[in-house]
Amino acid sequence: MKTETVDGVTFETWTVDEVQKAFDANEVVLIDVRTPQEYMFEHIEGALLFPMSFFAAAKLPSQDGKRIVFHCGSGVRSARVATACAKAGIRPIAHMEGGFGGWKAAGKAYMGTDMASGAPMKVAAK
Repeated sequence: MKTETVDGVTFETWTVDEVQKAFDANEVVLIDVRTPQEYMFEHIEGALLFPMSFFAAAKLPSQDGKRIVFHCGSGVRSARVATACAKAGIRPIAHMEGGFGGWKAAGKAYMGTDMASGAPMKVAAK
């Protein structure tokens, strides 16, 4: 993991592999800040949805025992949310570098949509 400073506030940026390892070990809460439509089409199984358009840092759960890691489609929105959290005094806070696109490019498992039926389906890791 590395640290990033935006607008004078610092937060962590985790790689896809770091997030998967911590998420699989139940050490982090993974929060998807994409739109509900993006999430419904495909998402990381077990990630919570808290869209950036509705985001309020004060409404986040405490980090007692689990760090919060945000992700979006590419890493841009999650960096904005991480910055907002850091500005609100919530630390430590992190986001996933490369977002969901990076997760898929790394061949990680996720929930997708069966285009023939419209039903959710697991997409296995490669």
